[in-house]
Amino acid sequence: MANRKSFSEVKETVLAAHKDVDPEGKVKFYDSWADNYEQDVETLEYRAPYLAAETLSSAFQGNRDLAVILDVACGTGLVVSWLHKMGFRNFHGIDGSEGMLEMAKTKGLYQNLKCCMLGTETLSSPISFYDAVLLVGALSVGHVPVEVIWELCKVTKPGGYICMTTRANNTNIHYKDQLESLQRSMEEKGLWKKIAVREVEKWERAVSESD
Repeated sequence: MANRKSFSEVKETVLAAHKDVDPEGKVKFYDSWADNYEQDVETLEYRAPYLAAETLSSAFQGNRDLAVILDVACGTGLVVSWLHKMGFRNFHGIDGSEGMLEMAKTKGLYQNLKCCMLGTETLSSPISFYDAVLLVGALSVGHVPVEVIWELCKVTKPGGYICMTTRANNTNIHYKDQLESLQRSMEEKGLWKKIAVREVEKWERAVSESD
């Protein structure tokens, strides 16, 4: 692992991560970032993994020892690290970056890890299988299309939980509006029911004027 980078250096990396590039270029970027990812997001004071895990933990009513959780766009496994501390034990993860998956594997917390590029590949998970599904950090411009939440719904058990995060900064506001519109439409169709919405101002250090 390289020496810890300054906030300015990390900021440039994060801004590059949100550029709208082709899927192959996105994968290469995350593969190259994998070794330093956790060190960089620590510098960024990135709290989304903890906040998502804590939100799911507060709502979850089932048996944590038996529940099977799918971590979508799992990266290096930050979300699952928190969930494990909160008593959950069974985790599957998918990500489009083999480099990120290799780092997630080193945590020893996942029973199953698969490479899948959301938006270009169908989510290769059993229908109505998971007690909870999380998608943290990827629902934004330049990452995955809003339509992937249909797939999250399909693989979640009836009565299960889906937890997702998005950004409310100016560059992502149109994406957020589209996401919320689709969420409402799915709720009107009876596919799921909204339990809670949590708005957080200080979830990471701002990297641009629009944050």
